Amino acid sequence: MKKLAFLILLAIAVVVSSCGTRTTPPTTTTTASGSWEASLTGGLAQATQLDFVVQFNVTNTNNATTEPLTIQGFSFFNGNACFVSGQSISGSSALGTSNANQVTGTMTFTITSGVPGGNTLTMTSTDLSGTANNGNLSNGAVTGTWTLTGGQGDPSCCQGSSSCPAGQQAAGVFNLCQGAAPTCTVTN
Repeated sequence: MKKLAFLILLAIAVVVSSCGTRTTPPTTTTTASGSWEASLTGGLAQATQLDFVVQFNVTNTNNATTEPLTIQGFSFFNGNACFVSGQSISGSSALGTSNANQVTGTMTFTITSGVPGGNTLTMTSTDLSGTANNGNLSNGAVTGTWTLTGGQGDPSCCQGSSSCPAGQQAAGVFNLCQGAAPTCTVTN
């Protein structure tokens, strides 16, 4: 009987000692917000006047998912025939933070014209970097490629459609900088 009691106590001790040895991985949250300036190069005529400023918030948790941007403000710097008024903007990002607080990830934007209708500016990041300070992205820099499709308002507001004049392609590269002049560089 003593042996049975001893074995039961030993089993209970093993079960109790295994409790608490499991560790839950820490939750990593990275938030990007504030005012960002975009500088686009490439394109011809009206398609060279697409620089803009955007304000947004986004939070990514555990470096795992792509989340939509909550757009709070948007404005082109220059008037242009591709986006006269009423444009809508959406975007998404996937941000990851390393143990050294370096942020990497992806970011996309889609801007659709209101007047004239039918133009779409699509921006896709090829590189993103920054530093996480208490989970908040600072010194954010994004580079990537952009395309403009539609051709409404001006023939230069398109890429590869039948309305594009020969040799005119509205495409190029962009820099997007967090709260700074659009000459920032990605540091990955």
